[in-house]
Amino acid sequence: MITIFEKIQELEEIPSYSKHEQFVQGFINAIDERIISKGEALPSINVLIKELGFARETVMKGYRELISRGIVESKKRLGYFVANDDTEQTLKVALLMYLIDSFQEQFYRNFRNELGPNVHIDVFFHHGNITMFETMLDMIKGKYGVYVISPIPHPKTKHLLDSLPNNKLIMFDRYEALKGEFNYVTQEFEQSTYQVLAELADTIKKFDEMIFFHVPGSLDPVEIIRAFKKFTKDFAVNTRIINEYEPGSVEKGKVYFTLNNSEIWKILKDCEAKQLQVGKDIGILSHNDEVVKELIGGGITTYSADFSLMGKKVAQAVLKKEKIQEIIPTVLIRRNSL
Repeated sequence: MITIFEKIQELEEIPSYSKHEQFVQGFINAIDERIISKGEALPSINVLIKELGFARETVMKGYRELISRGIVESKKRLGYFVANDDTEQTLKVALLMYLIDSFQEQFYRNFRNELGPNVHIDVFFHHGNITMFETMLDMIKGKYGVYVISPIPHPKTKHLLDSLPNNKLIMFDRYEALKGEFNYVTQEFEQSTYQVLAELADTIKKFDEMIFFHVPGSLDPVEIIRAFKKFTKDFAVNTRIINEYEPGSVEKGKVYFTLNNSEIWKILKDCEAKQLQVGKDIGILSHNDEVVKELIGGGITTYSADFSLMGKKVAQAVLKKEKIQEIIPTVLIRRNSL
């Protein structure tokens, strides 16, 4: 019976193949010819060195490439295993997101399209739960060539992400500082929020009060709360922070600032019931733009990073294997509501 060692050694007859290429292609040929199959344990690094006579770095580099393609996986304390018998794919990516809302969907759609059909993506969701985040990381570690992760602002996050190889990690959406150099394509919340509020200050002051909806302990970026409080002080604007919008409580002369789409829909419904005109009787400011906000209420004023661009940028970094450290600009889009 032909062994994996023999499949690798067969390729020595091809002069153009380096030892690394022999190793990788030998494994691929062995899988294609059903010599080894999905789930099967593979020889250890020491065994391969002994049987093939290859240098340790050559064997380790070969396994790293097979892992990056999603063909082989490394299990802690157990060794290497065949993870996938689809040897045509060039890369396997783990995408760990908050959840699927309209903004994350924009990111995913453009990320997926930019990567193309030969890259396999497994999508996971942590829902902003640190226990789930930790469980997901433990589950995917060592099984993918690239880890694209939207981190949770939590004291444990840095330690958890530091356990991944920096050169295989791309952070997106929110930023968390880690050890050493790492890749990221994120948005910025504090300075951009302050600048937006400052730009809108004259319009906001035409109203009696600005109300910001924020639930303490929620996933709302704390940087936005800090920026709102600084704006309140610097511009002497009459403001309040309350937990959530109570249906039926809309009042003339108020500006409502929310990060939650469902609150916008409730406010608009109540405006219609009370015959209040959006942009004149009340104002609305929303974070994160989407198509529906162009249409409802005569257009909702928003400020947002471009999640479509973020998805494309991350995908390009995955494909080109180039260093990227970029903050996607935040843009104010003024519409009828403010």
